Amino acid sequence: MRILICEDNKLAMKFLSVVLEREGYKVDSAEDGNIAIAFLQKIIYDLVVVDIHLPFLSGLELVKFLRSDLKQKTPVLIVTAFSDPQMQRQAAELGIDGYIVKPFNPSDLIQQVKSILKK
Repeated sequence: MRILICEDNKLAMKFLSVVLEREGYKVDSAEDGNIAIAFLQKIIYDLVVVDIHLPFLSGLELVKFLRSDLKQKTPVLIVTAFSDPQMQRQAAELGIDGYIVKPFNPSDLIQQVKSILKK
């Protein structure tokens, strides 16, 4: 299974990568929306893990691009420090498969990822 992580905080990106790679997932990392788009145009992922606040494109704009421009239904897990109900509603309207608020327990991340990939 291949996962794209879109996260601008290098420490958070490393944490996500290590946790997911330990579970046997192949991980690519993008530190901004433009890099993420370049990956998404070349590779079909089993899951995209996205922070909401990214340079160049927000996580939600990235999901809109994935759904509208690329016409992909790739599952998306939002991992963000923002628990704003309006933001969660916007994410839900885009068909987000999961939403985790930082900080979180690594086992919660793995549980969400496994649950999403079983669908």
